[in-house]
Order: sequence, then C-alpha cells, then structure tokens
Amino acid sequence: MRIRRLTAVLTLALIVLTVSVGTGWARTVAARHPAADFVAPVSYREARAAIVAAQAREASRRAAIAQQLGSVDPAQLPLLQTIFFPETGHHLSNRSGFLDFWRANGQLHVFGYPLTEEFVEQGRIVQYFERARFEYSPEHAGTPDQVQLGLIGREILDIQGMPGGIDDPQNGVGYFPETRHSLWGEFFNVWEKRGGMRLFGYPLSEAVDEGERTVQYFERAKFVYYPEDLAPFFQMMQAANGFNLNSLFEVQIADLGRQLAQLRGLNIAPVPQLTGALTWDPAIWERRIEVNLSEQWLSAYEGDLLVFRAPVATGRDGFNTPVGDYAIYAKYDMQTMTGCMGGECWEVPNIPWVQYVVGGVALHGTYWHNSHGSGARPSHGCINLRIDDAQWLYEWADVGTRVIISY
Repeated sequence: MRIRRLTAVLTLALIVLTVSVGTGWARTVAARHPAADFVAPVSYREARAAIVAAQAREASRRAAIAQQLGSVDPAQLPLLQTIFFPETGHHLSNRSGFLDFWRANGQLHVFGYPLTEEFVEQGRIVQYFERARFEYSPEHAGTPDQVQLGLIGREILDIQGMPGGIDDPQNGVGYFPETRHSLWGEFFNVWEKRGGMRLFGYPLSEAVDEGERTVQYFERAKFVYYPEDLAPFFQMMQAANGFNLNSLFEVQIADLGRQLAQLRGLNIAPVPQLTGALTWDPAIWERRIEVNLSEQWLSAYEGDLLVFRAPVATGRDGFNTPVGDYAIYAKYDMQTMTGCMGGECWEVPNIPWVQYVVGGVALHGTYWHNSHGSGARPSHGCINLRIDDAQWLYEWADVGTRVIISY
C-alpha cells in the first residue's frame, strides 16, 4: 500500500511538473529577446504545442516506469538503482558505482552495452561491456577513482601480439615517453576530448593499418578511423577553412570488451530481468541542458548527474542569445537556414544537428568557425557547437527537453 501511494504521488508530481514547465516556457517565449538567428521553422503556437505534447509523453513514460514498482514487494527491490538492458540481457547498477560512471562518461558511445553481470575476477569486482571493462577499486571508495577501466587494450595485445609500425618515433607530436609512442591527428582529438588518460590510457602503438582501417591501440581501448563518416560537404569545408571538423562516428571505439570476454570464455548469455530493475529508457531521468553564456559552455544533466560538457559560441552584441528557461520544440538533422535582421541577411546551407529552442534560436553544429569556448560570440543568436558535440546532443535530447540559458 505504501509503495502504491508513493507511485501515485510520483505520477501526479510528474504531470504537474510537465504543465508548469510548459507554462513557464510560454511565459519566457513571450518576453524573449527580439533577435533570432534564423527564421523559426514553425509558429509560436505550434512550437508551444509540440513542447507540451512531448513533455506530456515523457511524463507518461516516467509514470509508466514508476508503475513498474507499484506491485513489487519492497523486500524484493534492489538495494541501489539497477537498470536492465534488453539489448544484451544484462543489468547495470550502482552497487559499485558502475551505473553512474557509465552515464557520466560517454554511455553507449564510449562503452556500449553491458555484456555480463558484475562478478569477481582475480579478486576484484568487474563488469564487461562491449568496449570496456569496469573495475571496482575499494581502496578508492567514495572518490572519483572508485571505478576504473581495465587494461583491456594491453591484455588483447598480449594475446594477439603488437601491431607493426614505427617504434619509438620521438617526433615531438604528442609523444608519450612512458610507452614510447605518439598520438596526433583525429585520434588525438578524440582521445583528448572524450576522456584522455583516465578513460583510454597511454598509446601502445602508433596509428597503423589493420585490414582496411587505420587503428591505434591504447591501454584501455582501440580507436578505429572511419573518414567516410564525415560528409563530403564538411570535408570540403574543412579544407577550405583550414581547421579540423569531426563527426561523432569518424573515430569509433572497437569492441575490445566483447573480444576479450570471448577469448576468455566468459558467459555473456542474457539473464532474467531482476524484480524491481527498471528497463533502460532515457526518460528514467529528467534531462536538461544548461548553457552558460559567461563561460561559453554547455552542460547536459540526467537528474543531478552531469553527463556531457561542450564548448559553445553564442550571439554577438545586437544579436545576443536570449536568456530564459526554454525547451527544444523542433529537431532537424540537416537544414539550410535563412534570415534577415539588423540590416543583415544570410542563407547558410547544410547546417547539421539542429534543435530549435526559442523562436529562430537553435542549438546546432557549425563548420564555418572553430571559436567554440574561446569567448568569441560570432552568431546571430544561435548556440553554435562543434559538429560532433552537436550530434551527441541531438541523439541524447528529445523534443521537450528543457534548455536553461543564463549568465
């Protein structure tokens, strides 16, 4: 009875939150800054209706998730939050901190799905994922080092042998004397941006050809280069503008976790879903995006957990990005944007990963500058991101996701 009452209260709270956020968005839009980067794709009334409907759907999803617990004996509930992934038939929990670590450090893009449950391997609690192995370090309990990644890149190379290539290049380009290898180009960009030493470790090889792909091995990962993932138009803009552009999947992380699990004969067969374990759904946690105009940085949250950070470039004086509490009301994976304001007119083709927030102001990728996070504010009001960051955010967020813009 107590669980049912709690579920009912939670459901009502979610519905009230949805209505209040939608109403708050409407009030803020009415008072927005008149400057807008590009022409809004729909009317204000249509945008508001899209947000209210999307937030109602998400509230219903969260209510349905809460209902999963309505008829469960409290004694059967997991002690800490536990999520089930039907894609591989395994759980991910916070008993050892693995769930929050997965959510805060790249999620599916970096680690993939869980392949095993937690188990003890060589005296340590571990869990295998498609692209990594999580390890619980009790000596660091309660610190950021409580969860560490296993040295699966080193372990794979111990089995299959080191790849051919230059040994100890010492060419001064991202050289690591600890392993006598260098890191540069696209691989360096991803290594530095997505986790660096903490997630990937030192390079164990140079960038070498393996089959039809260029790859590079690290202590905890293997990078694979897919240059064709960057569309020809952006390749042309990259050459014309003289700075690097990246798509989200131009460099991919290989499934070394799966390979190592198979080599060791681990049982990765699906297991039954635990009673009280929620099925993974992005709606489990309320998502929001915060844009800090003073710092020129964007932060994305699931509940109170920071899951993504990226530099941005916002509106210049006279076209200042409006401050307020908004929500995404329309999404386009590619769009040509046009507009006229303040004596200026523009038409910009092939803008990727567009998410409209208020009027004609959108979150989107840019290929015509690389001033993100520098303090420069070159836009007509939009929130400019690097292409790969814009794609990550586009795939993570939904229509209705809150966007809070402040100084």
